[in-house]
Amino acid sequence: MNKVQLIFHHIFRFIWNLIFIISYPILASFGLLFIGVTYVFSLLSRFLNRLRPEGKKVVLKESEWEDLPYSGDLLEAKLIKQIVFGPSGFKFRRKDGVPSVLSDFVFGKKVRVLEEGYILEKWNSTDSKDLPDFDICLYDPDEDSLRSLTNIKCFDWHVSEKVENELCFKWFDGTQGGEVKVAL
Repeated sequence: MNKVQLIFHHIFRFIWNLIFIISYPILASFGLLFIGVTYVFSLLSRFLNRLRPEGKKVVLKESEWEDLPYSGDLLEAKLIKQIVFGPSGFKFRRKDGVPSVLSDFVFGKKVRVLEEGYILEKWNSTDSKDLPDFDICLYDPDEDSLRSLTNIKCFDWHVSEKVENELCFKWFDGTQGGEVKVAL
C-alpha cells in the first residue's frame, strides 16, 4: 500500500473502532434493559394469575357410542379421529354385544345399506398425511364378515348403480374422476 492508502486505512479503522466503542455500551444496556423488562412483566403476570379467581374446570370426556342411522338398530359408532378440515374416523360395534370384526378397524362416516350388507369405507391409516387411502368393504352382519371390494384414494365416491351381483362406484378427487366395477 502506498502512503495515501495507508493513511485512509488508519482513518477508517479509527472511525470504525470509535463507532463500535461508543455504540457497544448502548447496545449492551438495551439488551439488559429488555431482559429486565421481560423479567418484571413475567413476575407481574405470575402475581396477577394468583389473584384471579379459579374458573370452571373443563373435563374432556370421550365421545359416547351413538346409534348408526339406517343400520336397523344393529350398529353403533364412536368418533375416534377428527381431521381438521377433513373427514372423521369412527369405530363401529354391534349393539347386540356380539364380538365383531368391525372393532379392529377405523371407518369413515359413509355407510351405504344394501340387501347384501353394509358398504363401509375402512381406513388403511389414521395419519392425516396418508389420507385418503381406504378400502371400500362389504360387511355381512349375518356372517360377521368384512370383505374388501376395492381401494379408492379419494373421499368423494358413491354407489352409482347395482346390476345383479355387480356394483359400480364412481369417484372424483377434484381434478379427475373414475368408475370402478366390482363383483359382489
